[in-house]
Amino acid sequence: MFLAASFSDVMSLFIEFVGEQVKGKSVTFIPTASIIEQYTGHVSNDQLAFEALGIKVDVLELTNATLEEILEKLTSNDYIFVSGGNTFFLLQELKRSGADQIIIDQVAQGKVYIGTSAGSMVMSPDIKYIEAMDERAKALLLEGTTALGLIDKYPIAHFKNAPFAEVVDQIIEDFMDQLPLVPLSNHQVLLIRGEQIDIKQI
Repeated sequence: MFLAASFSDVMSLFIEFVGEQVKGKSVTFIPTASIIEQYTGHVSNDQLAFEALGIKVDVLELTNATLEEILEKLTSNDYIFVSGGNTFFLLQELKRSGADQIIIDQVAQGKVYIGTSAGSMVMSPDIKYIEAMDERAKALLLEGTTALGLIDKYPIAHFKNAPFAEVVDQIIEDFMDQLPLVPLSNHQVLLIRGEQIDIKQI
């Protein structure tokens, strides 16, 4: 897994991570976390980053996709990317659509998962720790905050980056003694290969 705060800022590390020629590959690009947000420039930046690497972007918006469409795209494309936005809304839609279990299965089979911000934090065991950052009220259908749990760490995106620096510091202060937090600046990425965990920086 390639878990970033901003994929476009660390895209050069991706080729090294996957260890293969990425030109001509395809990525299932899930922008769902951002569709309820006012600012979505980060999503456009990440899409452009994939295109600059020569990777075909296949957009999958979970709120209006059928389970068949979700299954087909997540299984047929080479990589899975989940964008930033509201993490609670993202978790709601991953669970509601059934995409969560498909992603878990695909990662278990060795497919590379790429997350940005919300897309990285939703890989933690539970997302309650980021209530100060993301508005939970935007996910009215979400029952509980148990997340995908593919890692036992708790990433916090945008460490020391505006406009989130203050709230990230507050989350760290509140939870540092309770959870194995991993603060990530926009120029850092959490790399996970099996049991091996690394943090790299641009």
